[in-house]
Amino acid sequence: MDFNADFDLMRIKAKLQNKSPMPVDVKNRFSVMIPLIKRRGEIHLLFEKRALTLRNQPGEISFPGGRIEKNESPRDAAIRETCEELLIGDEDIEIYSEGDFLVNPYAAIIYTFIGEIKKDFFEISPSKSEVERIFTVPLKFFMENNPKSYSLNLKVNRSEDFPYHLIPNGESYKFKRGREEVLFYDYKGEIIWGFTAKMVRRFVERIML
Repeated sequence: MDFNADFDLMRIKAKLQNKSPMPVDVKNRFSVMIPLIKRRGEIHLLFEKRALTLRNQPGEISFPGGRIEKNESPRDAAIRETCEELLIGDEDIEIYSEGDFLVNPYAAIIYTFIGEIKKDFFEISPSKSEVERIFTVPLKFFMENNPKSYSLNLKVNRSEDFPYHLIPNGESYKFKRGREEVLFYDYKGEIIWGFTAKMVRRFVERIML
């Protein structure tokens, strides 16, 4: 069959319709919930300490969340992961809104969803295979205390097989270097840091504008 230019353009147009934009070179997509919970009449944020038996980031403090599965929306992933990790039902969760998302230097994007856990804190028994324990921090603490900020320099490691002869200035080409801001909150000895701390700071900034 002979395909003319108009037909080819129509096919291109059809394939582009209803396609959502995605960040380039992102290999992994994750989604987390920033969970609000009432304790003794006060608003808290709920955190997990990841199980020590996990292969990735054992023992670190995080929000409930995980990898987005195929054909799953970020919102659905955040709800599913929260239910699986805290062993609660989706009826125990109310999503308020989507939060800001984060693209880290390791080719991953992390979506956030802000919502409420409607279950009493002491009735939550998280999955032992994923969560060592849960705890909460009063929202007021984060509103009154800024995190400590440190910087890490991200350098380009040059490889011997890179085709420098194909780019202007060859081996003298000035690749840009990056800088990663690393945040730390210390609440009664609980160290909330890294991407989780960034999510906390951005959430607090949003509600205090």
